[in-house]
Amino acid sequence: MQEILSRVDWQKQELLPVIVQDVTNNEVLMMAYMDKEALELSLQTNIAHYFSRSKQRIWKKGESSGHIQTIHSFNIDCDNDTLLIKVTQEGVACHTGRKSCFFTELKSGDIQTEVEVNIDAMYGVIDTLYHTIQTRKHADPSTSWTAKLFAKGENTILKKVIEEAGEFTFAFKDNDETEMVYEAADLTYHMLVALAYKNISPDRIKQELARRFEISGIAEKNSRES
Repeated sequence: MQEILSRVDWQKQELLPVIVQDVTNNEVLMMAYMDKEALELSLQTNIAHYFSRSKQRIWKKGESSGHIQTIHSFNIDCDNDTLLIKVTQEGVACHTGRKSCFFTELKSGDIQTEVEVNIDAMYGVIDTLYHTIQTRKHADPSTSWTAKLFAKGENTILKKVIEEAGEFTFAFKDNDETEMVYEAADLTYHMLVALAYKNISPDRIKQELARRFEISGIAEKNSRES
């Protein structure tokens, strides 16, 4: 295994770009990255594992949706720094519910393929909302509130986070449950916009919360203050 892994030129970069093709028709489904551990897992299991830059962890393709990729071949390029794998794709490759991630025509911005699978229930509302926010980054600010926030920049985004946090606080003080839920939803949305602006996946928040289950709240707070 180490001999195989050493064929990759890891000195150029720690993350290996990986092009993913459908084994039946050679359609390009997606592009992702593998670190050395993800590549080793993929080689051992013949199931695609990648390293997510936004989640900052290894993820098994389809771990949430069940849309796994069974790998049939691994091919390294002539510079030993890019990988091509051919896979059998269960379900769809793209988190939008489309077969391929390459569905937008660059010059016109036209969407060329339709959604095949409703992924909302698979990923949960927070992850789905985050991905939707990401797709709005380059939308028309005149037709999308999210795009308008991105266009105005981080000061406007942070102002909205503070504003919504204040409104939630007032609803709490007023003991208004309906308004608390409404303002908490607004605050969550604007926090996700801020995270998306920095390309930080909410999965990293989940990872941090999971980590904190293993230590007491007081110990965790003390560790940040030391």
